[in-house]
Amino acid sequence: MGKEKRYWILPCVLGAVLVVAMLVATSIGVIPIPIKVILQSIGQRFGFFGDVQIADYYQVTLWQLRIPRIVMSVLAGAALAICGGVFQSIFRNPVCDPYILGISSGASLGAAIAFILGWDALLFGITLPALVTALLTLFMILGIARLKGKHNTNTLLLIGIALNFFISAMITLMIVMNQKEMHKIYFWTMGSLTHVSWFEIAWLVPVMIACVCILFYHSKHLNIMQVGEETAQTLGINTQRTTYIVLITSSVLISVVVAFCGSIGFIGLIMPHVARLLVGSNNRRLFTYSLFFGAFFLLIADTLARTIAQPAELPVGSITALAGAPYFIYLVMRKR
Repeated sequence: MGKEKRYWILPCVLGAVLVVAMLVATSIGVIPIPIKVILQSIGQRFGFFGDVQIADYYQVTLWQLRIPRIVMSVLAGAALAICGGVFQSIFRNPVCDPYILGISSGASLGAAIAFILGWDALLFGITLPALVTALLTLFMILGIARLKGKHNTNTLLLIGIALNFFISAMITLMIVMNQKEMHKIYFWTMGSLTHVSWFEIAWLVPVMIACVCILFYHSKHLNIMQVGEETAQTLGINTQRTTYIVLITSSVLISVVVAFCGSIGFIGLIMPHVARLLVGSNNRRLFTYSLFFGAFFLLIADTLARTIAQPAELPVGSITALAGAPYFIYLVMRKR
């Protein structure tokens, strides 16, 4: 019982700290907003402070620009981190994440096509193509791997890396051949939370809840599969079915995030590894802490991206890469 209590205490503390960090991040920007005003505005929205007078430019900045962006950064960071933990668990490799495997690049390809064809102005103009191309990328990886006649995670990883390079080259060619959309596509492929809206958040939340529940449901099976696929099969686990379910679930979640925020790398690489160092390899705990750490990381990265070069804004993917690339090198050297 004591261990169970300790297991829940730290996530509750992290949740409280995350809320405070979100308030601080909301107050920072081109227009600084006092935290007191933020709390009053939130309370007013929920009917707690009906008589408080808040300036219109504060209200517009908070509810149309700042708060949606903060919420999306937390959700996207958490989603990318848990998907990274899933990929590292499946492939039993601490330097594996959806960005390296090619799923993020697959979603980026669909989004780039949508930009070129002008579909970004439609209701689901970027999301649907990103979802389709991400799933097609995953199915190509699975299909090519099955040509060997058996399920092999190392083969999946190598094929995914090769497809990642191939898709990245295709996106580069599309950018060069479409100069009119070059800046938009390039900035978006580096990751950006500039134009997120409440509609996108409302679309992401149910998808994320469903995908996270599926991943947590299979966390016990993934724990056993880490010992070895043969051992897992002797215990009655269909390893191939479990692998396909969690890979497809993760890909759906990744593609939706990429469609809204662009391709943001290294979160799925760094955060699960940090969580693993702190709480071990139990996937149930690993996924829980990865959610929090990913949310913190992208919240901080996006806050830096929109503040350190004011009034200009940096792609948030460049900030995550500056932190992630050195850590990736460290992991490779340590693994060696």
